Amino acid sequence: MSFFELNSYLNIDSDWNPNELHSQYINPQFIKVLKTIGFYKVYTKGEGAYIYDSDGNRYLDFLSGFGVFNVGRSHPVIRDALKQALDSSLPNLVQMDSTCYGGLLAKELINRSPDNIKKVFFCNSGTESVESALKFVRQYSKKPRILYCSKAFHGLTTGSLALNGDNIFRDGFGQLLPDMNKIPFNDLSAAKEELSKGDVAAVFIEPIQGKGVNIPDPNYFPELRRLCTQHGTLLVMDEVQTGFGRTGKFFAFEHWDIKPDIVTVSKALSGGYIPVGAVLMTDDIYKKTFQSMQRSIVHSNTFGMNDLAMIAGLTTLRVIQDEGLVDNSYRMGELLIEKSKPLLQKYELLKDIRGKGLMIAIELGKPSSVGLKLAWNSLETLQHALTAQMVVMTLFQDHKILTQVAGHDVNVIKLLPPLILTEEEVDYFVQSFEKVLIECHQFPSRLWKNTLSMMKNIIQ
Repeated sequence: MSFFELNSYLNIDSDWNPNELHSQYINPQFIKVLKTIGFYKVYTKGEGAYIYDSDGNRYLDFLSGFGVFNVGRSHPVIRDALKQALDSSLPNLVQMDSTCYGGLLAKELINRSPDNIKKVFFCNSGTESVESALKFVRQYSKKPRILYCSKAFHGLTTGSLALNGDNIFRDGFGQLLPDMNKIPFNDLSAAKEELSKGDVAAVFIEPIQGKGVNIPDPNYFPELRRLCTQHGTLLVMDEVQTGFGRTGKFFAFEHWDIKPDIVTVSKALSGGYIPVGAVLMTDDIYKKTFQSMQRSIVHSNTFGMNDLAMIAGLTTLRVIQDEGLVDNSYRMGELLIEKSKPLLQKYELLKDIRGKGLMIAIELGKPSSVGLKLAWNSLETLQHALTAQMVVMTLFQDHKILTQVAGHDVNVIKLLPPLILTEEEVDYFVQSFEKVLIECHQFPSRLWKNTLSMMKNIIQ
């Protein structure tokens, strides 16, 4: 049965609405959210930097599937490689074998890593890479405690959740892993105090925090690396979202010229096609877990090295290299920030514009003028960070640009466009964003009224 025959068999046509089935069988609350914020769409196509809905509208994708589509959607090179792999009847998932493509992808990842990284463990997702890293850390170090940062996000499975700095994700799930201790991000004195106790096995940290796009001071990571080495603590870098060119470097930690002991990756390595994750680590850490033939499979999974995932990863790395996407990410990110910065002086709602490469935050803050302050207070007293959500909704509905609020309780709009972004698309975003700002600075206006009315209906 072909793909088109399958669609016909399932009665999937141009009028079909998957939201109804999702609401009935999967997550009705999520569908309510989409309806409320005006994102209730049926998408029919994704290509390059754009997605298309069933009404023929084209949207500039500044979300990239939370950072999955660094190479853009439906990249033809990756698609063709996977098609050819499917047609080749590969002996996939024999399990009692060593896969050719797994070894090749591991080699390519190690060749792009610091010289202390020698081994790779493959898995299926970002959160599984963090879960795996937790196990490797525990095998390597008999120290009891692990440090993570406030506002951190490392995934939503139980182990990763124990490293999550946002209580909204943790509440209601009971006792999580013990000996997980939170410290403030970008606070060397707090890190030094905890590490000096001598009982910390590892620090898990994002080089740039996804929830808020928080960037540390220039000396933070070099000094944190020094402190970890001094106290025999592993430094684990979560590059699940920041990796593979997102920040204008292949790995984000390269901005600070440091060498982590463990690196977790996923998202963009998939090329947007086949889920894949990996843990990169030193030889010593790897050997502590896989220390004998009897323990050769003490940590493993079923689908981690499936051929299609490995081929997607290999082809994605080749596309990133051949198309110069790391450099393009740096250049387009610099350009977007440069062209947006003048808006800070023109619009009092804007507080900050920051980022590295194409991981960018636009932060809003409380205005000083009487009318706008009244408008701000009317929304923020109902729910914090609602002003940023108003901007995100307007960019989507009026200008067909898909973005997101960068986290709970933060008035930050997060930009994660694909690394294939062009100067023309940068200009379109900046121009559209300024149009939204102009309307936001008019009070009363439809934006404030509609958003306030929407929130009141939700609360009632």
